[in-house]
Amino acid sequence: MTMPITARFNLDYGTFKLAVDLSLPGSGVTVLFGPSGSGKTTLLRCIAGLQRAPQGFLEINGTIWQDSERGIFVPTHKRSLGYVFQEANLFPHLTVKQNLQFGLKRIGKSAATDLSHILELLGIGHLLERAPDRLSGGERQRIAIARALALNPEILLMDEPLAALDFKRKQEILPFLSRLHRELNIPVLYVTHAQQEMAQLADYLVIMDEGRSPASGPLAETLSRLDMPLALDRNAATVWPVTIAGHEAEYHLTHVTFAGGSISLPSFAAKIGTPLRLQIYARDVSITLQKPTDTSILNVLPAVITGIADDERGHSIVQLVLPGIAGDTDPAQQSSASEIRQPIADKGAGQGNSLLAHITLKSAKLLKLRTGMAVYVQIKGTSILN
Repeated sequence: MTMPITARFNLDYGTFKLAVDLSLPGSGVTVLFGPSGSGKTTLLRCIAGLQRAPQGFLEINGTIWQDSERGIFVPTHKRSLGYVFQEANLFPHLTVKQNLQFGLKRIGKSAATDLSHILELLGIGHLLERAPDRLSGGERQRIAIARALALNPEILLMDEPLAALDFKRKQEILPFLSRLHRELNIPVLYVTHAQQEMAQLADYLVIMDEGRSPASGPLAETLSRLDMPLALDRNAATVWPVTIAGHEAEYHLTHVTFAGGSISLPSFAAKIGTPLRLQIYARDVSITLQKPTDTSILNVLPAVITGIADDERGHSIVQLVLPGIAGDTDPAQQSSASEIRQPIADKGAGQGNSLLAHITLKSAKLLKLRTGMAVYVQIKGTSILN
């Protein structure tokens, strides 16, 4: 994964300090995730140039927008970026089409600039002649996103764009946001404190806490880190990218594939080849030392334990990786745990699917679980995110 975005900022508000040093991917959706007051919006404003950090360095795709040591600071209006706020802030006296054209005129681009792809991406072509007061909250926010994208920016910044919407409107707009990471050729930095938004949208995750970033990385890997609170949470889960491989109508099942394997889900109406996001809660994963033969659970997969931690509730949180290899590998037939881990190492970091299991402390001790151990996981439940 190339990391063409470098962002280093030190900013002191007295009671609050922002101190981050990040390398971020140049495509996909990077989610800045953390509680209110953790520094997410401050970081985004520094990247936009709306907040000037006394000590800062920012490089986007080879272009330096700030370097405090060399006295470089590119003002916001000269940065090639789009910014979407919590409120859409559309001009009430202009139609949707005129709102989209307004930004183009300001930067000197022709109002005839082709917006067809943006209109299709966000499903707003039928809204062009409407006034903002005739739009739903979700529609207004989609227009705001389109207005930002119309400028053809090098990066799109989104500051909790769903925060002002009710549940129904959030569900209205989330499918459109889910398309961003697949269809945009620019990086998107997305701020949220909502765990479901993070799981559904993020390709890359930056965890923020008290002005710092204690962890960042690909979504599944970062969600499963045992040194982060997300893995210990009652609702801890990992997210896998999967592809629909087939349907078994007789049993109302859909089969999906991922790197090195496949699992069955309750029937899901979508075409073969459709990419999906699969969320697997740690509480729905159990562990067995031998491959079970008489079980009602369909999804039984080989895995390797990569870490174990205990919490104060009497649970063991087990971190696992599924080998990124094809076929029905039986861990019991491996001469050592290192042999089953080897295919993962060959594929490079992040290629094996990470997984979490929350089991009782007693179960972990009875099974004598340890890091490096080859086991089987039984996945009892999953949920589709998109």
